Amino acid sequence: MYKIGNQIGQETVHNPASVHPVTSPLTGQVIGEVSYADPAMIDRAVAKAREAQRQWAQLTYKKRSEVLFAMRQQLQAHEDELAQIITQENGKSLAESRAAVAKAIELCEFAVSIPALIAGKTEIVSTGIEVKEMTFPVGVLACITPFNFPLMVPMWTIPNALVCGNAVILKPSEATPVTAMKIAELFAQAGLPDGLLSVVNGEKEVVEALCDHPGIDALTFVGSTPVAKLVYKRATSNLKRCLAMGGAKNHILVTDEVNPEIVAKEITSAAYGMSGQRCMAASVVLAIGHCGAVIDQIIAISKQMVAGRDCPPLISRKAVEKIGQYLDQTPGTVVVDGRRAMVEGDPNGYYIGPSVILYDTIDAMPEEEVFGPTLEIIQVATLEEAIAYQNRSPYGNGASIFTDTGLYAQEASLGLSSGMLGINIGVPVPRDPFSFGGLKGSKFGYGDITGYGSLPLLTTTRKVTTKWNPKDKKDWLS
Repeated sequence: MYKIGNQIGQETVHNPASVHPVTSPLTGQVIGEVSYADPAMIDRAVAKAREAQRQWAQLTYKKRSEVLFAMRQQLQAHEDELAQIITQENGKSLAESRAAVAKAIELCEFAVSIPALIAGKTEIVSTGIEVKEMTFPVGVLACITPFNFPLMVPMWTIPNALVCGNAVILKPSEATPVTAMKIAELFAQAGLPDGLLSVVNGEKEVVEALCDHPGIDALTFVGSTPVAKLVYKRATSNLKRCLAMGGAKNHILVTDEVNPEIVAKEITSAAYGMSGQRCMAASVVLAIGHCGAVIDQIIAISKQMVAGRDCPPLISRKAVEKIGQYLDQTPGTVVVDGRRAMVEGDPNGYYIGPSVILYDTIDAMPEEEVFGPTLEIIQVATLEEAIAYQNRSPYGNGASIFTDTGLYAQEASLGLSSGMLGINIGVPVPRDPFSFGGLKGSKFGYGDITGYGSLPLLTTTRKVTTKWNPKDKKDWLS
């Protein structure tokens, strides 16, 4: 049984007045307990962060980067342990968990390269006039993360923030606190000074406290769009920098000249990986022209997939019930129904199998995010019609097209209104140094959350204008 407290710097602090169970989606069994932070703990975490950050910012980029390189080595050394923890508390397969560790290692590698991206600039702008631009950290950053990537999403922000000279207070999902505490432990082993990374557990009250706290300068959030809006509004009303990443309903366009078997495998993998619990999961297929063979292949593959083996459990019983309600209320035709999924040996796990819904008209398809192993399909006549429908979506995280025609690929690239686009790829997540970030209701705030697009949020610049007087030999400065 895990007993998870709050990590105030490198001190573990428990709150006996607010203890809550941690449940594994694999079995539905309680695997530990977590105590939530009270206001005094948050104040302590912020105070330690501010004190530590002032000293950390004085170090060279080289010194700060050394800690991130050491963290990379810690992640490599603890890969199996981290994967086991993620699978146990999140439910995803071990292969998916190991992939998350590999991505965290990549994120550390990118962070080590940041000093070259934020080096200062100097320019002679006029005779005897020099302007110098210097980069400084923003200060103390709160990082609020979801359950679906308990290692990767915190590592989107923490390494970059630290290398830039900031301190971080992590507020993980209440469903996955064990991974967060392991992150803090490994950073301490990597040599991160005390106070630069704290972990505070909790729900709405803790998020609100972080948004309101005068000692926090900036905030990142990843979660659903309704909550992202609230967090962004609250943080910015307190004059904090904020980047709040919301949900999505990602569209895949398919033209009728593609290979049905290959494309159907790509689409089902994009839709059902992690049981659809990712903001870049394929959600809607817009089949252009005569795509009956592709649709038939998608349905056939979906029927063959098995909960547990092919689809890991959802995060909670409530999540399973939400998918069931969506399928009950859909105006479309459910041709594959995953609600009867059972996993032998784990009757209490939060499992649901793939579901496929067909729609007769575009207007009948709901716009809400499902966040489960559900794929919705509609046939349209033209590429222009498909692009126009995708543009109507309130979300704008990802969109892809599968086609063998270069002109169609180019038209989709120019016409689709999402921040991350794919050509013949189902999950178009860019790799570092390119940045993860959507449009419309999928992102609130400036910049992106990874890659070089994250740096404007994490840094400030100061410009120094100097007038030199080369003609006066008595005084070098005029």
